[in-house]
Amino acid sequence: MRTPRVLALGMTMLVLLGACSSTGATSAPTTAPSAEPSAMASEAPSAAPSEAAKAPIRIGSDNFYESKLMGEIYAQVLEHAGYTVERKFGLGSRQERIPTMDAGQIDLVAEYVGSGLGFYDKTKISGDGQANADALQAEIKSKGLTVLGISPGQDTNAFVVRSDTSTSMNLTKMSDLAAVQDQIKWGLPSDCDTNPLCAGALKDYGINYPPKQRTALGACDVPMAQALQGKAIDLAELCSTQPAIAQFGFVSLDDDKKTQPAENIAPIVRDDYLAKVDKAAFQKLLDDASAKVTTEALTTMGVDVAVNNKDVGEVAKAFLKAQGLVK
Repeated sequence: MRTPRVLALGMTMLVLLGACSSTGATSAPTTAPSAEPSAMASEAPSAAPSEAAKAPIRIGSDNFYESKLMGEIYAQVLEHAGYTVERKFGLGSRQERIPTMDAGQIDLVAEYVGSGLGFYDKTKISGDGQANADALQAEIKSKGLTVLGISPGQDTNAFVVRSDTSTSMNLTKMSDLAAVQDQIKWGLPSDCDTNPLCAGALKDYGINYPPKQRTALGACDVPMAQALQGKAIDLAELCSTQPAIAQFGFVSLDDDKKTQPAENIAPIVRDDYLAKVDKAAFQKLLDDASAKVTTEALTTMGVDVAVNNKDVGEVAKAFLKAQGLVK
């Protein structure tokens, strides 16, 4: 999915983390040798291991609700395990967020592995989420970044039209668009020009990019769906789990050329942050979390946020509690 577009925390994990963060001091001998207080103090550790094992973390997100939701889910899981989290949500599109992470201003972000890979090399994307994650890891390894485990759920890019437009123009698949492209009012993300899975995909379908009638709106966000429903635009690029598609009866056009990749979600973490913590324990928290994020769960939470106007933090908390991941 774009920007454009793991979570189980069991009590056993908490016990393990608690064990790892203990000072590990040995018992004093029955008969202690005499020593000056200053000498005894010099033998004490300078910092408790628990402080180093749970370094504060900065979590970022792109500027649409699902990216913020996933960031919030990861944030709450880590907070429940004792980490201090600084939220830096709504950084912009992938094109804006990646330089922010490269500069070391955030430590973790939830990424859609297909679009993330496509940002670096569109020729390597596929319909296999794990293959996309592995290829993305190869692309960003030299930048000091690590891709953790992927979610079973995914959210792909979707080009959608109203049902009346689908009927009147006989649009059921992306290949149908080329013949009527100049009759359509296009709603496209502001980063479409530089996104190979947006502008590049349209060109693959014979669309003269940029289209003549084009409105730039935030990707996968409520205003894009509202503009389509209100007939300000005739076609919008949304996200496949976006509740507005079902809510308004929009028609998702079939990607018959298979231009869009599998879009499972995974945290990307800076290696310099992982060096500050118990990497195995940290990764297990997030891998277990991501394992609970299904496509159905993404859609259900999207309804709560985008349709029922619930707070992202409350929606994330309710999901985590239902999964038994937090109290």
